[in-house]
Amino acid sequence: MQLELRGITKVFGPLVANDHIDITVEPGQIHALLGENGAGKSTLMNVLYGLYQPDAGQILIDGEAVSFSGPGDAVAAGIGMVHQHFMLVPVFTVAESVALGYEPAGRFGGVIDARAAAAKVREISERFGFDVDPGAYIGDLPVGVQQRIEIIKALSRDAKVLILDEPTAVLTPQETDELMEIMRDLKASGTSIVFITHKLREIREVADTITVIRRGKVVGTAAPTASQAELAGMMVGHDVSLTVDKEPTTPGEAGLEIDGVSVVDDDGALLLDDVSLTVRDGEILGVAGVQGNGQTELSEVVLGLVSPSVGTVRVGGRDVTRMSVHQRLGAGLGFVPEDRSTDGLVAAFSVAENMILDRYDDPAFGVGPSINPAKVRAHAEKLREEFDVRVTDVGDPISTLSGGNAQKTILARELSRPLKVLVASQPTRGLDVGSIEFVHKRLVAERDNGTAVLIVSSELDEIYSLSDRIAVMYKGRVVGVVAPDTPRDVLGLMMAGVPLDQALAPAAEDHEEKR
Repeated sequence: MQLELRGITKVFGPLVANDHIDITVEPGQIHALLGENGAGKSTLMNVLYGLYQPDAGQILIDGEAVSFSGPGDAVAAGIGMVHQHFMLVPVFTVAESVALGYEPAGRFGGVIDARAAAAKVREISERFGFDVDPGAYIGDLPVGVQQRIEIIKALSRDAKVLILDEPTAVLTPQETDELMEIMRDLKASGTSIVFITHKLREIREVADTITVIRRGKVVGTAAPTASQAELAGMMVGHDVSLTVDKEPTTPGEAGLEIDGVSVVDDDGALLLDDVSLTVRDGEILGVAGVQGNGQTELSEVVLGLVSPSVGTVRVGGRDVTRMSVHQRLGAGLGFVPEDRSTDGLVAAFSVAENMILDRYDDPAFGVGPSINPAKVRAHAEKLREEFDVRVTDVGDPISTLSGGNAQKTILARELSRPLKVLVASQPTRGLDVGSIEFVHKRLVAERDNGTAVLIVSSELDEIYSLSDRIAVMYKGRVVGVVAPDTPRDVLGLMMAGVPLDQALAPAAEDHEEKR
């Protein structure tokens, strides 16, 4: 089935999310859609899947114009979509999840025909080597298997074109490799795949052709033989460096100490389980792991947003476990939150005001409760220059800035005072390649300044590039701490919960297959 998008335009108020986009997906082709977060990729696919109606343009299947009033029409036309956030019910079995809402899979009198649904799952699973048990409960399955179930759902509805939206965002390296193999098998069977991603290394491994979108427009196409630097340049419109330039470091004393910390939520679930980590002055400790394995809680415990059930946190040798957030900041802790809009900035405040959020009581900016606007502005102007924050006026609302400039504002605020410890959680999430390059340089510079830097990131390439040591977390525990030259497959096994000694053993792969 040939799929063609002609002049697709989608507008949200003043934002033109898709601007006259033309794309053709040939039968049995893996067509990668590359672009930074916010470039318009997902909006375009939501138009294709019937979730949004285009304001202009056409969708053609085998040369015939079609229109979709909803996802049901798209499915009926042979288009399936696996969303970045899975649409599965944890208490359902695999067979029930696949059959849900799909009459041909077997419903009679309002009851799902479990036998017919299970047979369908087994047939597709065997055809593509998915190894999925139809009777297993969704909530008991790892993320990689849940993704396969989403693919089975689409294929059970006879999808000829499969949209995969950021499919590797929550996978370990091994699960990513397995997905790539599944994509190749689907291609060989004649299924076309639209592969949405911003990860350059993966796109070059599996794509037949690459369409690059920037700010809602197609800026070019490329072959998978194009270098990562060439693709990155197309994404942002100028040359960027994809390597982090950093010299070897000689770490000093313990800057941040997390000792035996456990966190239990209100429902009694263990979010952090006896976590102990030390980050030394002048080093970067990267925390790797699939999102949702305790990394967020770890950073929040250090800042003081979450109180540990047991354990101790020390900054520069000083016990801060019972201190407030403000007291910890005063003790030399800097913090870059994973959600900059919610936790890092106040949308109604100006850029200048956001640059002193954690220093509102500093005598440099006023006396008592009174802020001196001139001093605040002068401070902001200095930081705008140093951190290349691109804003017309520092008095403008922070909400007018792009994601990259908003993140630079947070970095400017945190790094404008002497620090003992810097915690950066998902420091480049949603940023373009140029902004990523800038953030990485500043983090390394802070390390070189003698600060203990803790980085939490779900981007494994970022962890490898920045870290002097790497800690791996799984289900709230630290599986191990390794050197940055540790092979990716070993780190992947650890991210799946395999202990370090077993991940390093020659039989690690066999061990994982038996799990």
